[in-house]
Amino acid sequence: MNGPAAFDLTGRHALVTGGSRGLGQAMALALAKMGAEVCVTSRNAASLGDTLDQLEAASRPGRGLALDVRDSAAIRGAIDRLDADWPVDILVNNAGIEHVAPSLDVDESIWDAIVDTNLKGSFFCSQAVARHMAGRGRGAIVNLCSLTTYVGIPTAVPYGASKSGLLGMTKALSAEWATSGIRVNAIAPGYFRTQMTEGFYADEAWASSMQSKIPQRRFGEMADIGGAVVFLVSDASAYVTGQCIAIDGGYLASI
Repeated sequence: MNGPAAFDLTGRHALVTGGSRGLGQAMALALAKMGAEVCVTSRNAASLGDTLDQLEAASRPGRGLALDVRDSAAIRGAIDRLDADWPVDILVNNAGIEHVAPSLDVDESIWDAIVDTNLKGSFFCSQAVARHMAGRGRGAIVNLCSLTTYVGIPTAVPYGASKSGLLGMTKALSAEWATSGIRVNAIAPGYFRTQMTEGFYADEAWASSMQSKIPQRRFGEMADIGGAVVFLVSDASAYVTGQCIAIDGGYLASI
């Protein structure tokens, strides 16, 4: 399929984890703009109000789902119930957390919270939707990698480990599920100012130094994230699987 119609998501159902704010919210709205019906998740369903209001304002009413992606049994139960009357065609594994700390200060609780949310959660969400996608012979999954997938960042070891693991998972699942019609890809956002990363940008010296290292000389904006996700879940990328697209203003290409 060629042309604009290849990007049309009308009639498809997209599940976006961690969709209450930031990149998750932006991706949910981008998918809705292209015609998808969107369900967003958060551990706290009440936090989804703003995203659901914005979907409603865009004339694409969405669904909200309370889900803790650290709980594999809860994931499977929630997705089985959802898929029974709302078949999931698209999954965006966005739910994630970060905790900055010197590696010698990282304890097991910090490690488990980050890896269980970012990596384990993404796997079991993927597994749960793939059980249904395989029966229909099609589906698209996008995982949220990071610059830390490729670059070692001091004080972010658990986060970097989880995001590096996501790339390995993306490649392995893409190879395993291709014959079932399921494509698995990833994006690696660069420096975006979100509520989770706000603390970094409050340091003006850090922000100025980092911005100077980005070839486009600017940080990412919410409008920059949606295009790659729409491409990766649409028919425009029907022959693309196992890939990771960096959305970073050229940062990785320049180091």
